[in-house]
Amino acid sequence: MPSTSTPRDMSVSKTIAALLGPTLVATALMLLVNLGDMPAMIDELSRSPMLIILAGYAAFTPGLAIVYFHNRWEGGWPVLITLIGWLSVIVGLIRMVFPVQLARIMTHAGPSLHSVLPIVGAIFLLIGGVLCVKGYGRE
Repeated sequence: MPSTSTPRDMSVSKTIAALLGPTLVATALMLLVNLGDMPAMIDELSRSPMLIILAGYAAFTPGLAIVYFHNRWEGGWPVLITLIGWLSVIVGLIRMVFPVQLARIMTHAGPSLHSVLPIVGAIFLLIGGVLCVKGYGRE
C-alpha cells in the first residue's frame, strides 16, 4: 500500500527528528557519563516537588507541540516521533498533577532506579541516533 505522507509531512517529520535526535543523544550521554552521581541527583530531585512540576512543564509543552504538528500513526519511522510526543505529554502531565506523590515514589525507588539508568541511556542513545540520521540525512 503506498504511503499517504506528503512531502510537507516528511519535512515536518525531518525537522522534529533533527530537534529530538540530538536532544535524546545529549540526554543519553548525560545519564551515562554521570551514572555514578545519578542516585544523588534523583534523591535531590525527590526533595523538591516544585522541580518535578517544572520538569513536567518542560516535558508537557514540547510534547503537546509535537502531537499538535505531528500526530501521525502511519507506518515507518515518523510514528516514533508521534509516540515520543504522546509519551512526553503523558509524563509531563503526571509530573505537573502529582509532584508530591512522585517525590515519595522517587524516595523509595531511587536506589533501584540506578540499575535501570544504563538501559534508559542506551535506549535514548539508539532512538536519538536513528532520529539524527533521519533528521539530518538525505532522503
